Amino acid sequence: MKKLPIGIQNIREIIEENYVYVDKTPFAYRLITERKYYFLSRPRRFGKSLFLDTLSEIFKGSRELFEGLYIYGRYDFKPYPVIRISFGSGDYGILESISKEIIYLLKWNAEKLGVSCTDLDDAKICFKELIEKTYDKFSEKVVILVDEYDKPILDNIRDSEKARYARDILKNLYSVIKDMDAYVRFVFITGVSKFSKLSLFSGLNNLEDITVDSRYAEICGYTHRDLETVFSEHLKGADLEKVRLWYNGYNYFGEKLYNPFDILLFIAKGFEFRNYWWSTGNPSFLIDKLREENYYIPELEGAEIAEEALDAFDVDYIDVLALFWQTGYLTFKDKRVNRFGRNVYRLTIPNLEIRFSLNELFVDYLTNQRHQKYRLKDKLDDALYNGDFPTFIEALQSIFASIPYHNYANNIISQYEGYYSSVVYVYLAALGYEVIPEDTTNRGRIDLTIKLPDKIVIVEFKVDSSEPPLKQVFERNYADKYKAEGKPIYLLGIEFDSSERNIVAWELKELDNPK
Repeated sequence: MKKLPIGIQNIREIIEENYVYVDKTPFAYRLITERKYYFLSRPRRFGKSLFLDTLSEIFKGSRELFEGLYIYGRYDFKPYPVIRISFGSGDYGILESISKEIIYLLKWNAEKLGVSCTDLDDAKICFKELIEKTYDKFSEKVVILVDEYDKPILDNIRDSEKARYARDILKNLYSVIKDMDAYVRFVFITGVSKFSKLSLFSGLNNLEDITVDSRYAEICGYTHRDLETVFSEHLKGADLEKVRLWYNGYNYFGEKLYNPFDILLFIAKGFEFRNYWWSTGNPSFLIDKLREENYYIPELEGAEIAEEALDAFDVDYIDVLALFWQTGYLTFKDKRVNRFGRNVYRLTIPNLEIRFSLNELFVDYLTNQRHQKYRLKDKLDDALYNGDFPTFIEALQSIFASIPYHNYANNIISQYEGYYSSVVYVYLAALGYEVIPEDTTNRGRIDLTIKLPDKIVIVEFKVDSSEPPLKQVFERNYADKYKAEGKPIYLLGIEFDSSERNIVAWELKELDNPK
């Protein structure tokens, strides 16, 4: 049985040391033979660096390495000199390290290619010389591969002044490429974020962004078909449908994808379902952005973002939805064309791993209940599962009573109905229930619908209201949407008092045998 390539980003080592490899050379072949300048954004640990290394070996003419793969009999493997710049391993929190690291990378490339830079104090001049001298030495155009192009910016993204400084340094570096067209055979730039062309690649108008191009949807990541074929031996005995629910779901308008890191660790750990990819990241910056914008958390699921917002992403304009999508915590559900002919994307949480983890994070953000939340969740779960609504309300009251006062005092959204419904939503979503916020009906919107195997709970929230909690639910016949499912339907009205910061009244109505 072949070995698992956990953490290996070198295609030569994978092939020669008998590791599992999912053939991505069809995409490499198309890229190489069709165009010249490309940009790709994918979340961390998605296989970008391995694909870049694959391109490097192809352009170096390593034909023997690809025997048995798609590209082997289709490409001539003519060798070209390759310049590789990767910011992946650097720590750029200290601004002075950015210029030093760039110079180091350029000097390293120069030594590998047997050329030199006359000015090691100016990255732009050195990069320009590196391209020109490499072209002169080999009498061949140069291939430029840039990995983690955005890391110096992302390492400083909490400090806009530092982030702008990092951006300007990189913009100065990348500007060299647009003037070197006569010397360049191929350019491929990849990273996590999708900064606007204007901010980083101004002038490089022929840089083709393939991030959401359906032809390259599976350029990184694994498909379910890959699991059933390439990993068939490794996954023998695994519940593949449960694997799909836990880890599949990334959508770039082709087949839905798995993050490779999840699958490799899932196999290595004996089919144990855990948050493998999530645990490698630090999404606290996302919470900072939510706090800045007082974002209503339940609206993340099903939110829409225009193509313009994705293309305008920059240090001075960071759209919350674009940030969640780029970092892999949201993915595309579908898209539509608006009346102006522009794409509008609807977003969703990719899978159970992200859903559980993201809502755990939201619980911490909204309630600051890092320790007692587990006890409160268990009580909430048992009560809802057993249909014990008095205990369910009691559990919710315990949750709100345990929220530190400073969470209310320092959080503007706690003044509004959205805060209370957000807390209920993230607790239930973190338990794994199918929870639908702002559930649309033909008569209006249900505040929250909870779908369980044996029942449906329709929840209406009121804050400082004088009318009965369920008045609107009955008037608009919200339950009609779910009568055809044949399950008992519970109508639950919950009234909050903003001065008490808790539930002060509730009302329950059960609709038996709704058919």
